[in-house]
Amino acid sequence: MGRAFEFRKARKLKRWGNMAKTFTRLGKQIQIAVAEGGPEPENNSRLRAIIATCKHENMPKDNIERAIKNAMGKDKSSFKTMTYEGYGPFGIAVFVDTLTDNTTRTVADVRSVFNKFSGTLGTMGSLAYLFDHFAQFTFKKKDDIDMDELVLDLIDYGVSDEFDEEYDEDKEETTITIYGDPKSFALIQKYLEEKGLEIVSAEFTYIPNDLKEVTDEQRETIDKMVEKLEEFDDVQNVYTNMK
Repeated sequence: MGRAFEFRKARKLKRWGNMAKTFTRLGKQIQIAVAEGGPEPENNSRLRAIIATCKHENMPKDNIERAIKNAMGKDKSSFKTMTYEGYGPFGIAVFVDTLTDNTTRTVADVRSVFNKFSGTLGTMGSLAYLFDHFAQFTFKKKDDIDMDELVLDLIDYGVSDEFDEEYDEDKEETTITIYGDPKSFALIQKYLEEKGLEIVSAEFTYIPNDLKEVTDEQRETIDKMVEKLEEFDDVQNVYTNMK
């Protein structure tokens, strides 16, 4: 999945923002997972996946445990997942994933950035045709793993036979990223865990199906818009179809 790797690599460095914002956003995800499936990771697959991401992002154990404790007893409706979409400058499509306890505040924040960069915020679903929705899993590579066999086993869960393999020099490890049907998230996670594969991140993602060329000057403007959106704590991820 070449376009997936190109897209993921391009947004890797600014995906979460600084460390404090990273921990805040992961804490919100923990709250949702605990409210929906309970505080015990062994009985809550979604929580296990988020904790794996927390560890990979170097979130301290105390922070994780505190987030779980704070989430216990809270109404799962405290936070809502909302996706806002529209066109930024130069006709670039922009998807904004948010997790918020105040949709009025969040939509106002998102709209202010679109307006500042002469963009247009559209209605939900209006740009869905420009992006494909995937369940994305990244796990540490094992020497004895047979990717052909793994993909064949997961074909019924919509997992693509193309995958990304990347070596991280800082962590001195190789990871593999696969993409599957979002509806099969829990089943894909269960399979990987049963195979003894160490998941380092698991999330839902949008990948553009038609990347649009831009000039260097245009790219700089769009990058500034994305950075402004990512400054808001409610924003989880920002996606564009900029090549």
